[in-house]
Amino acid sequence: MPTERTEVQVRPGVEADLEALTALYNHYIRETPITFDTAIFTPEERRPWLLSHPVDGPHRLMVATDPDSQEVLGYATSSPFRAKPAYATSVETTVYVAPHAGRRGVGTLLYKALFEALSGEDLHRAYAGIAQPNEASARLHERFGFRYVGTYREVGHKFGRYWDVAWYEKDL
Repeated sequence: MPTERTEVQVRPGVEADLEALTALYNHYIRETPITFDTAIFTPEERRPWLLSHPVDGPHRLMVATDPDSQEVLGYATSSPFRAKPAYATSVETTVYVAPHAGRRGVGTLLYKALFEALSGEDLHRAYAGIAQPNEASARLHERFGFRYVGTYREVGHKFGRYWDVAWYEKDL
């Protein structure tokens, strides 16, 4: 019986993804206000970030790839929300999709896999900060049950101007 071709596969991130993940993130650093990092990374500089997202536990890295080429199409993470111990049951989530892979449902597949992976963890809330404007990201987060809780006005300075960040939260 023939099987239907899957357009995107999602799996935990691995060391072999480091170069592609770094290149994808560097695109967002150079071209957009979506991240407030301002200097690009080498893969070696980005390695501690990758290693801080093991295949189990509350801090995960999920990677979307093309099943034929194995090209990285995007990634989603859950990371510590804040460093203080009382925040341990909260995570900050984020998703990055390759520019040419937008509008294919990659972000949706990544968040679906991420939240399924987190379902057994001792977590209470997920938070997401969305640099404004970014309607596509707001819609994605709302589809996954995130609620808007407020905006930090002009909290980041990049590309010669100030940017707002809207904050969303989700019960886990």
